[in-house]
Amino acid sequence: MKRSLRRGLTLIEIIVALAIMAMIGAISAGTLATSIEALDAIEEAGGSTRTARIAMRRITRALELTHLTKNKGAINTYQTVFVGKDDGDEDLLWFSTLAHHRKIRDSRQCDQTEITLFLEEDPDQDDANVLFIRESPRIDQYPDKGGRPMPLARGVTRFDLRYLDGVSGEWKDEWDTNSVETPYRLPRAVQIILELTSPDPNSDDDDDFVTSSYVRTVMLAMAAPQSRSIFAKGNNG
Repeated sequence: MKRSLRRGLTLIEIIVALAIMAMIGAISAGTLATSIEALDAIEEAGGSTRTARIAMRRITRALELTHLTKNKGAINTYQTVFVGKDDGDEDLLWFSTLAHHRKIRDSRQCDQTEITLFLEEDPDQDDANVLFIRESPRIDQYPDKGGRPMPLARGVTRFDLRYLDGVSGEWKDEWDTNSVETPYRLPRAVQIILELTSPDPNSDDDDDFVTSSYVRTVMLAMAAPQSRSIFAKGNNG
């Protein structure tokens, strides 16, 4: 009988095998890194959507319960206003509302509060802003001051507000309860346009961002009903 010959791997074969394994490992690592980056971008985009949803819900509740006191003479004691300033895509709004939640037990607070919505530059992202909400638990003679600002959303590129005049039926870019045009009355509704930027999950470039827009119209519960147009037809035509 012939004795079977056992042949081992040569040095060249071992080197080739190691090179192939290293190449496969490098390809797998690159694919895994790309997948992780894409997943992070998708999660960040999803986080942007959640941020917009939370911010919209907070603003909506405050606007729905906006109110003006009937006592107009106590200027040096307290003042309820609704003032919206148009500044392109960076609007400013301060108003009085009944949406305050008392966070400290037995504290001398009620449901009335002063709220200001404003933008400041985002330190972590160029050409973007941070949307802040300032809430003061007490109404005083300074409706645009007091309280502590808290961030609502980051990466904001547009915060645009419009106000529906219940008398004329027209949308206005500004509103001021101290003005002659809208003397001490609330708008019937407020339209909110909020745009946020987040990394593009379909791009490999870290500098590519995608913009998402969110629009909502909020009816003010304590505003006067909208005037009926003379051209509107009733049930009897």
